[in-house]
Amino acid sequence: MGEKVCLSSGVVMSLAAKISQAKAKLLVEYPYFGTLASRLELLCNDDIESFKSSGTKIEYRKEYLRELELCEIAFILANGAMHSVLAHDMRKKKRSGWLWQMATDIAINDMLLQNGLVMPYGAEYRERFSGMYAEEIYAQLKEDILREDEELEYEAESLDDVEQNENNTEESKAQELQEEILAEQLLAEEAIALLESQIQKGEAPESIERFFTLLDSSKVDWREQLREAIDRFVRDDYVMMPPSKKLLYSGIYLPSAHSEKFHLIIGIDSSASVDKDMLDTFLSEVSFLMQQIQNYTIELLVCDEKLHFHKTFESGEHLEVELKGGGGTDFRPLFLYIEEHFFNTKLLLYFTDLDGVFPKKVPNYSVKWITQSPKAVPFGEIIQI
Repeated sequence: MGEKVCLSSGVVMSLAAKISQAKAKLLVEYPYFGTLASRLELLCNDDIESFKSSGTKIEYRKEYLRELELCEIAFILANGAMHSVLAHDMRKKKRSGWLWQMATDIAINDMLLQNGLVMPYGAEYRERFSGMYAEEIYAQLKEDILREDEELEYEAESLDDVEQNENNTEESKAQELQEEILAEQLLAEEAIALLESQIQKGEAPESIERFFTLLDSSKVDWREQLREAIDRFVRDDYVMMPPSKKLLYSGIYLPSAHSEKFHLIIGIDSSASVDKDMLDTFLSEVSFLMQQIQNYTIELLVCDEKLHFHKTFESGEHLEVELKGGGGTDFRPLFLYIEEHFFNTKLLLYFTDLDGVFPKKVPNYSVKWITQSPKAVPFGEIIQI
């Protein structure tokens, strides 16, 4: 691993501007880390020595960050991006919270170094753990503690490592923990979907496979099928009039982006036989894909043998569904509702077990049936989860 140099621009800027430029730098040079880092919340905490990453947050000491170069702040953002998908309970299991945090920190920083990022002082690293999985590092750190060979200090990161204030109610603590876990799990799903896409393009970061269990590349990836189905109907046009105003003041004329509004309809089968876990996975994936599109409207329809729920979501809104039903399955009411209320439909994604009554009339728009159990359908295409 060669020596890496981070040159200072010599320009004094505010801390907010510095963080913003570091985010932009990371997004351009390391799109995977940059995309995930853009989801994180940054919090100033002058009670810590440098920085710490846990869950969906990065905490930092203001003076520490001011001393760093842009490339070093980019390293911290990438560290936080990886912690957001690795430090949650799904992988931690019954390990000690602070020690698991240290093990993942060392493994993450080693991987970031292998990808050419510049590590700032204060970052957790041990060269002897280079190339190892977080689980292996955890086991060796635990042995170090038992032998008392090395001083190991680390700030507690998780709720189970901190003595809770007895005045806090158990209910509020449980609610806070549940919200954190859900946010981290959603980010983990997004990270895996994004990574699989980068692997197919040959753009995945070095040595990142030690952190994820990935799909067999010989299998058809339903996420990729879903992404392609949506991409096919998204139209982004660039026109010269009116020109972009960003550089107009300096006499530079660039085309401005003009995007037609993408109109997507999602149908949810709310009959008793539908798998709720698969539904959550499907909605999480759609929500993630919508973050890649700037201008859209989603019509969400819930139906078993009759239509129970309809809600419109605009760009940037959180995708939520209220499941009502539990009866049999009849697809005809939903298709009839679309015919009567939406006149420019291009794509319908219908989440269902396909065990229902189909309309006889073939619609004049594309239909993708999202299902666990593929069956013969009279029209449309099946995407199997």
